[in-house]
Amino acid sequence: MIVYPGKYAGNIKIPSSKSDSQRAILAAGLAQAKSILRNVGHSSDELNMLRNIAEFGAKVKQENGVFSIEGTRSFPNQLRLNVGESGLGARLVTSILLAQKGKFEVLGEGTLRTRSMSFFGDHFKGKISLIDDDNGHLPIRLEGPFEGGKLTVNGSQSSQYISGLLMALPLISNNSELIVEKLNSKPYVQMTLDTLLKFGIKIYHEDLEHFHIVGNQKYQAADYTIEGDWSSASYWLVASALGNQISVEGLNRQSLQADRAILNAFSAANCTVQFSENKIFVDGRARKAFTFDATDCPDLFPSLAVLAALTPGKSTILGLNRLANKESNRGLTVQEEFKKLGISVLLDEEMNAMIIDGNGSVHGGSVFSHHDHRIAMSLAILGQFAESSVEINHPEAVTKSYPTFWQDLESLKK
Repeated sequence: MIVYPGKYAGNIKIPSSKSDSQRAILAAGLAQAKSILRNVGHSSDELNMLRNIAEFGAKVKQENGVFSIEGTRSFPNQLRLNVGESGLGARLVTSILLAQKGKFEVLGEGTLRTRSMSFFGDHFKGKISLIDDDNGHLPIRLEGPFEGGKLTVNGSQSSQYISGLLMALPLISNNSELIVEKLNSKPYVQMTLDTLLKFGIKIYHEDLEHFHIVGNQKYQAADYTIEGDWSSASYWLVASALGNQISVEGLNRQSLQADRAILNAFSAANCTVQFSENKIFVDGRARKAFTFDATDCPDLFPSLAVLAALTPGKSTILGLNRLANKESNRGLTVQEEFKKLGISVLLDEEMNAMIIDGNGSVHGGSVFSHHDHRIAMSLAILGQFAESSVEINHPEAVTKSYPTFWQDLESLKK
């Protein structure tokens, strides 16, 4: 894909949040009645979750963009599920299988096979009949169920494991007590609790660290609308802050999504966020170098790196240690690909920070997405402001979260 510099302007309807969507799809698949899901997207992660719930017995129908899902009434005692490239999908589905009686296998594709899944082996070997996680990677083979009780886990690897356990533990017959140490990305866990409540699951907790979970709960059917995705919106909002007349619509200003924190980052960079009806626009004419802690919202690193690259001065984004186990090692990937476009990125492990020297210019050139959707989108935004065209190799990576990204980009050309 070649992105040419120039003026881009218009309005973008943001796709649904695949994070919100996957949680809701799974919850609907476990409810023993018919749920209605609105605004489900077409990303590969969402489609894989829909396929997974059908494989464990849910009935999925779509009409005029609305999904009706009748949850499984009898969970199979043997399954082999492929979650595609979804890290969230892998962690949610594996957790649900831990709560079921039977023998199960979870497989993945692409870069997901290189991402660590050691959490399950670290915390469940000896607690269920069998677990084989291929040295901490997919495929995972297991035989359940987990019997519940008191469980202490480390939440520093990913909040997705905690979300998975919170969706699974209410299904087992016994009560559970879950103690989470060093939890990162707390907004995602709060988002899971909110979704669970809407599907009839109640969990009591103390500061998202100590959870009391009553067993033998039942998921209840719900009429649920998937939110617009703040992660996808961050790229267009950054382009807006950098001077293109781009607005976005379809976002919930009170969303629990972690990446809503992009609004705080704009404030730190002295940008003005303007709201008009259902649209958001960012005025970044007075922007300045900024410091922002992205520990709880690491998916914002690529878009914030673009903002920093075209803002004079040195900007610092904290939370570097959260980037290694993504679709690529995003710290190293941003550094490598931005360098090809003349942008200096320093990775300071001692400070746990990415430091970007914004000199106000971007060279053209050929870059590589590393099969990472967020890297591909960040490079595309840089291309709008480059001195000459930017060629992005393997642009199809965007299908993981935003299949229509390139069409939307084309629609903004002036």
